[in-house]
Amino acid sequence: MILLRRLLGDVLRRQRQRQGRTLREVSSSARVSLGYLSEVERGQKEASSELLSAICDALDVRMSELMREVSDELSLAELAESAAASEPVPTPVRRPMLNSVSVTSVAGVPTERVTIKAPAEAVDVVAA
Repeated sequence: MILLRRLLGDVLRRQRQRQGRTLREVSSSARVSLGYLSEVERGQKEASSELLSAICDALDVRMSELMREVSDELSLAELAESAAASEPVPTPVRRPMLNSVSVTSVAGVPTERVTIKAPAEAVDVVAA
């Protein structure tokens, strides 16, 4: 099962870490307790829209950008989940610095060419 709060927390943490900021700095700027922000980042708490707005302001990131990244992560997770349900998934191979992946078939069925953009940091890639 895909948990939206976990995906959202992962994206928030990456945004904060890209800026080289600590939980303490962001929690202070957002006026939210350090413990609560930590729980949001770990996907243990659901963040309200007001809280997300405050965190985005503290990170100087538009909420639409944050949600777009969460949406991209959700799409990838759904693809992985549906692929796992239809056939065994090969062992993931760690490949650093992946920027995009072109997909020409899903589960052996030819599809239109689709490019999936991924973060520049290391991601799991399943070898076909």
